Amino acid sequence: MTHFGPTVRQIRESLRAHDRRFSLRQVAYRIGVEPAYLSKIERGVAAPPSEATTVRLAKELDEDPDVFLALAGKVSSDLQEIIRKRPKLFAELIRELREAPDEAVFRIVRVVREGDW
Repeated sequence: MTHFGPTVRQIRESLRAHDRRFSLRQVAYRIGVEPAYLSKIERGVAAPPSEATTVRLAKELDEDPDVFLALAGKVSSDLQEIIRKRPKLFAELIRELREAPDEAVFRIVRVVREGDW
């Protein structure tokens, strides 16, 4: 099992300490799931939810959806599609970046974003 559920619970409870709108029931209602199901997810009894529900939950808790998906052991469908177009190249890139320091990865992202080939 991943750390997804306990992480979600910790974030939600932290928000709830300052805002009652983040009760389990209210969050479950806003993301479109039953409170019992969200409780099971948070306790690690149920597997992380679908991509769509995970993204809704991340947005509800003001967290990065890609981070939540990674915690859930998932990759967003748009990233999967990008990887499917050039699987060998992206697999090699990701493996090479595995041990790279964050600054090196940020530098690569900046170069690609700016189109400075």
